[in-house]
Amino acid sequence: MDLLQSSYAPEDASSPEESAADSSPDSSPLRLPSKSAAPAVDDTALALSAAASASRPLDPSLHLVAFNPTADQLWAPIVGPQHPHAPISSASGNRNHKLGHVEDAAVLPFLFDEQYNTFHRFGYASDPSGLHIVGDAQTQAPEPDTVYNLAPSEHKRRRLLAKGDNQEEPLPPEARNPASEDWVLHNKQSPWAGKKEAPPAELTEEQKQYAEAHAAKKAEKEARAEGKVERAEVVVKSTFHGKEERDYQGRSWITPPKDAKATNDHCYIPKRCVHEWVGHTKGVSAIRFFPKYGHLLLSASMDCKIKIWDVLESRTCMRTYMGHSKAVRDISFSNDGTKFLSAGYDRNIQYWDTETGQVISTFSTGKVPYVVKLNPDEDKQHILLAGMSDKKIVQWDMKSGQITQEYDQHLGAVNTITFVDNNRRFVTSSDDKSLRVWEFGIPVVIKYISEPHMHSMPSIALHPNSNWLAAQSLDNQILIYSTKERFQLNKKKRFAGHIVAGYACQVNFSPDGRFVMSGDGEGSCWFWDWKSCRRFKTLKCHNGVCIGCEWHPLETSKVATCGWDGVIKYWD
Repeated sequence: MDLLQSSYAPEDASSPEESAADSSPDSSPLRLPSKSAAPAVDDTALALSAAASASRPLDPSLHLVAFNPTADQLWAPIVGPQHPHAPISSASGNRNHKLGHVEDAAVLPFLFDEQYNTFHRFGYASDPSGLHIVGDAQTQAPEPDTVYNLAPSEHKRRRLLAKGDNQEEPLPPEARNPASEDWVLHNKQSPWAGKKEAPPAELTEEQKQYAEAHAAKKAEKEARAEGKVERAEVVVKSTFHGKEERDYQGRSWITPPKDAKATNDHCYIPKRCVHEWVGHTKGVSAIRFFPKYGHLLLSASMDCKIKIWDVLESRTCMRTYMGHSKAVRDISFSNDGTKFLSAGYDRNIQYWDTETGQVISTFSTGKVPYVVKLNPDEDKQHILLAGMSDKKIVQWDMKSGQITQEYDQHLGAVNTITFVDNNRRFVTSSDDKSLRVWEFGIPVVIKYISEPHMHSMPSIALHPNSNWLAAQSLDNQILIYSTKERFQLNKKKRFAGHIVAGYACQVNFSPDGRFVMSGDGEGSCWFWDWKSCRRFKTLKCHNGVCIGCEWHPLETSKVATCGWDGVIKYWD
C-alpha cells in the first residue's frame, strides 16, 4: 500500500512530514486530474460561422438549421432592407399578423358585399375610401350604380348587352290585339309564339271567345288603372226564411215577446250544448244578441253574409243579409235593435234595417273598417264611429252622410271602441299596443296608456257596473283597467290560462258581473270568477278557434259561442 501511494506521490513533495500528513487516515483521499481521450478541436471557425449566421436571415431553401435562430432572423425580410417604420421584432413592433401589420378598413359588411358583387357583375367598384373607382370606370358616371340599386329591367338590359342579344325588336302595335295573327305569333300565351309557321287562317270558336274575353278584361283593367271605371257594386239583397213577417196581430217578427224578462239575477255557468246553428259556409267572426231581450242572435261570417237566428222558439235562421263582397269583420246593433251596422273587408260600412233587410246607407273612406259603433245615447243614435286600418277613428253623421270628426293619434290599426263615463268618453285600443281615452267630439287624447310590457288588445268589454274594463291582451291574459279619472291598471286582477296569442278572441262579462269569459285559439270557452280571479270552468266548444262568446241578457245561465268552424253553439 505504501508502495502504491509513493508511486502516485507528487514530485515536488518538500519533506517527509508533509507526505506523512497526506497519507494519514484523517486526510481526504487523493483526487486524480481529469483527462479527455478526444483530440483537441479548433472552434474558431464555428464561432465565426455563428457570428455570421446571426447577422444574416435564414435561407428559405434550407431543410436543416444547425443553430437556434433568433426572432429577428426568423422575421427578417428575405430580400431587401428592413422597412424603417415597421420594426421586425414582434415584441417591440406593431405586428398583428404573421406577415406584418394589418390595418382594419372601416367598411361595413353590406357595403363590402355590394362593391364585391358590383365588381364581379359589371367590372367596376368603389375603393374603401369612396373617392376612386376601380376597374372599367371610363364609361361610368362619377357615382355609378351598384347591383343593389338597379331596377330589374336595367339588370335584364345589361345582361342582354353582355350576351350580345339586345337586337330584339319591339312588338308591333297589332301584336297587342288577341284577335290578330301578330298576337298569335308573338305573345307568350299563344301556342304558336316563337314559331315560324303561321297559325290557321281562321280562328276556332274557342279561340275567338278567348280573344274576346282577353280583350275585354284587358280594357277593363286599363280603364280601372286610369280611374275611368269603378268596381262593379255588389247587389244588395236579403232573404227572409221565416214563416211570415207579421203575425195575426200585425206585429213584426223582430218584436220581442211580452213576457221576456229576467227570472233570476244570479248567473250560473252553463254545462252542456243545447243547440247548434249551422248555416254559414265559412268561419263566423262575430255574434251579437238582440239588445235587452236576446230573442234574436245576429252573426257575421267570412262567407260575406250576415244571418239572424231565432233563439227562443223555432231556433232557425230568420233572415240572411247579403251586401258585402268580402268577409264581414264586425257588427253592432242600435239601442232598440231595429237597425244594425256591419263592417266588411270590402272597405264598406253598411247601415241595415233589421226587419226588412234593406241597406239604409253605406259609408266608406277607402280603408278597411275594423270596428263600428253607434253612440249609445238615445239622442245620438245617428252618430257612427268606426276604427279604420289607416290608424284613424272616423265619425259620421248618418243623417247628412258627412264625416264630422277624425281622431288620428294612434300609430296602428284601431281594434276596439268602448264608451265609458256615461258615454262622454270612449277608450280605443290599437295595434300600436296602447290604449287612448278620448272626449267624445274632441280629437285630443286625454289619457295615453302605453307600457313596455303591454301587447296589442283586440277586444275590450265593459263591466256591468261600468267601473272596470276587461282587455284581452295577446300575451295570453286579460287585464283590468279602471274607468275612473286615472284609468289605472288593476294589478291585483289578472285572468290567465287560455291561449289567444294571434287571435282576436272576444272577452265578455256575465250580466251580474260575477264571471269573466273568453274564447281561445284552441276552441275552448273559459270562465273565471271575478272576485278571486280563479278559473271556474272550461268548455270545449269548437274545432278550431273560438272567436266570440256572448252571455244572454235575460237567460242568466245561457251562453252563445261562435268559431272558425262555421258553427254557432248555444249552451245552458
